[in-house]
Amino acid sequence: MRERSWSEPHDENEAVPEELARLRAEVRQLRTRMEGRPLVAQAQGMLRERYVLPDAETAFALLQRASQQYNVKLRTLAEAAVSAPRPDGRSALWFPGRARHAEPTLSFEEARNRRVGRGNRSQVLTALLSQTLAVVGTGMGNVQVADRAEGGLRIERHTGHTADFVDFFAYVGEEGTSCAKAARDLTQVTVQDVATDPVFTEDARAAILRAGSRACHSVPLTTPSGLCVGMVSAHFERPTQGLTRAQTKALSVVGAEVGEWLAWYDRTVVLDALEHLHTLGRAHGGGSISRR
Repeated sequence: MRERSWSEPHDENEAVPEELARLRAEVRQLRTRMEGRPLVAQAQGMLRERYVLPDAETAFALLQRASQQYNVKLRTLAEAAVSAPRPDGRSALWFPGRARHAEPTLSFEEARNRRVGRGNRSQVLTALLSQTLAVVGTGMGNVQVADRAEGGLRIERHTGHTADFVDFFAYVGEEGTSCAKAARDLTQVTVQDVATDPVFTEDARAAILRAGSRACHSVPLTTPSGLCVGMVSAHFERPTQGLTRAQTKALSVVGAEVGEWLAWYDRTVVLDALEHLHTLGRAHGGGSISRR
């Protein structure tokens, strides 16, 4: 009998894991594309009514152009558009007389080394995650941002996590996880052992353990007025006794600085994008344009 080549499958079942991985990747891509669609559709309807636009395609094109002009995520812009007070139809400005403030300084090492800022939210979140993981000495963690439309938190940055972990925790509500508790209590939360800590629902616990995490630490991103606008969490492969006082103090500074920066971003860069959207809407009222 001829010996089987190493490259030949021993059984058709060997192709199952590969096919499963491919299908999961397709589902993740579809979920990413669909994530913000209801909110964007709501914003499109609002724009059509407000500026007498001929169709949803034109409304989407206006959102897209304002999003690209100010480098604001489309979902973030749509969320802001539907939650902001309606502009005075007679005014050329959506937010007349608003005060403008200087961009807050980020003093932690990763922010300085990367020279982040200048309104670049993506760079700030990346530096935040890198700094947090450097402080606690792990390579696994994620950043979440508060969802103003639905409440809860949404993952925006992650490293070291499995795809299944990111899928499961793409959005978390206000209960059942350590990050939810940290957001609710506005304080850092350490889970020394995921397997036994009662803060998790059983489904959340199982998802974290499957991803290879046995401990975690969550740091709320807070504004000077005491509002939680996001969360950064570090995960560890083994149970931990907790962080040192120096580590928690360093992370408090990071959480407060980035929280203040995100609040500035929302009331400055995002509002600038809304003003641009208002200008586009007034200029194209009744006219049709296509997306880029």
